[in-house]
Amino acid sequence: MKLYNLKHSDEQVSFRQAVLRSIGRDSGLFYPTALPRFADVDALLAQPFVARSQTILDRLLGEDFDAGVIPALVERAFTFPAPVHAVSEKVSALELFHGPTLAFKDFGARFMAQVMAHLLERGDHQGPLTIVSATSGDTGAAVAHAFYGLPNIQVVILYPKGRISSLQEKLFCTLGGNIRTLAVDGDFDSCQALVKQCFTDREFVTRFGLNSANSINIARLIAQSTYYFEALAQLPQRDRVVISVPSGNFGNLTAGLFAQALGLPVHAFVASTNANDTVPRYLQSGIWNVRSTVPTLSNAMDVSAPNNWPRIEELFAHAQRSLSSELRHAAITEPETLAALRELDQLGYLAEPHAAVAYASLKRNLHDNETGLFLCTAHPAKFKEAVESTLNRQLPLPAALAEADRRPLLSHEVPATLAALQQQIAAAWQ
Repeated sequence: MKLYNLKHSDEQVSFRQAVLRSIGRDSGLFYPTALPRFADVDALLAQPFVARSQTILDRLLGEDFDAGVIPALVERAFTFPAPVHAVSEKVSALELFHGPTLAFKDFGARFMAQVMAHLLERGDHQGPLTIVSATSGDTGAAVAHAFYGLPNIQVVILYPKGRISSLQEKLFCTLGGNIRTLAVDGDFDSCQALVKQCFTDREFVTRFGLNSANSINIARLIAQSTYYFEALAQLPQRDRVVISVPSGNFGNLTAGLFAQALGLPVHAFVASTNANDTVPRYLQSGIWNVRSTVPTLSNAMDVSAPNNWPRIEELFAHAQRSLSSELRHAAITEPETLAALRELDQLGYLAEPHAAVAYASLKRNLHDNETGLFLCTAHPAKFKEAVESTLNRQLPLPAALAEADRRPLLSHEVPATLAALQQQIAAAWQ
């Protein structure tokens, strides 16, 4: 796979280079020069999840690796299912929380970690490798667990202090070892801005071998495209499927659109946001107006300046498609989120705020002759307080969360400054 920098199209790289650089000149995102279209999607959908994912990712990335490498990395990364659960006659849920950190980001983070470890082993990168990522909740845990204990890699994760759930925090801020976590005095956009600023200092980037495991890195998005194929493989009705994606930084939706470009017959996507509604307002007005981030129950989506949006615009421009008319959207309020949680519970399905946003948005955008699917991106117990208070009942903790909850926090509290971040990165190697 060849990729180019969206800000400087003359900067073209291989997939291996894109993974190790993470981001291009002037913080430009890497984007594929072309995506192949699979001719026989029905045959693909007939395969088991891991075998199908090996076929897809080997076709996309195999030219950059020795024969058999990509299938082996997929097998090591995808060790858990992505089941579809029928919620009503027309609507189903894709459960993406059966991995080790109970969130959808386990798919992309684990594949990316396996790729990076392989590239280090074969000598593609010399010197230290430092993974620097911002998280609004689930990325931190997925990245921390995916890279935990890998040799010659240090991980530094930034998150907005007091703005993620306590169980989310415990899941990745209690590991220690090669995982360093920073509670930043600011919101997620501040954390993301710091990561971007860090990558503009080329001398610092080179000295510590900086890389990112955010959805800035194309490896995560390419891997995530595979579970959209798995979703349709399990649906009994694949005609006119509309998929609602809870969206904060818009990496998950980008992955879905990649799958569609590869030939997956998705009729339409819904960009589902909470009160941080930059994209829905933009699609309605054509004006990109970033407001201050508002804290919500669906905190992993509390993003006002979504980093992956340029990739989505590029995808639609490449295909000469109209964003404003083809990409459905909705911004769901807090009362609507709570009402959706209760409605799903009455239907016999236990969800959490992000899935509730996706469900409410899907209902608003689903037509009578269509089949709906919404993404459940995290286990309900990760948002135990919100779910319990809304549904007025107790949730048992899965073993992974119960174990993490017993461990002490190891985070460092830091101001939202580049100097503080750089100091922490240097300290990780001392």
